[in-house]
Amino acid sequence: MPITGSGDIASVLPLKDRRNRNYFASGVSNSSELRESEYQRELNLLLKQDRNLHLIYFSSLSIFYSQGRYAQHKKQMETWVKNVFPLYTIIRIGNIDWGTNPNTLINFLRNKLANNEPVEIQDAYRYIVSREEFLYWIDMIPPFSCEMCITGRRLTIKQIVQEYCYHDKKGVN
Repeated sequence: MPITGSGDIASVLPLKDRRNRNYFASGVSNSSELRESEYQRELNLLLKQDRNLHLIYFSSLSIFYSQGRYAQHKKQMETWVKNVFPLYTIIRIGNIDWGTNPNTLINFLRNKLANNEPVEIQDAYRYIVSREEFLYWIDMIPPFSCEMCITGRRLTIKQIVQEYCYHDKKGVN
């Protein structure tokens, strides 16, 4: 069964039996993206997917707290998924704590600090999902259409910087 995409999420999806699933992990990877062509690219690719498979679509928790272009796009994509695919699972996730995408929150902060660039520590909370928790919930996807929210841990931006940029267990500062 296919995995559509090759980014951080696609890289950890199980290679074992996928039970007639299509993991659609190819989307707009930068929540600050301004180019409409990137949003259209994701929609075009989604509409080319096999409708006979159980589509697993990765969305964002930001649809609940943001009115930005990225969150609007994710809402629109969820609507398409629900209207076009007879069998689907929409998985909304927070920020991931793995991978190499420079646009993820943790990697963005790490890169700023590594380059001695100023970092604005907003008074805001974000949700951080570990790879282990993500994979746990992937294994729990039922054989019927549903929506899942994988929140992970709720942390302040300051806590994220302290834990993942200065005290990272993987040795990355």
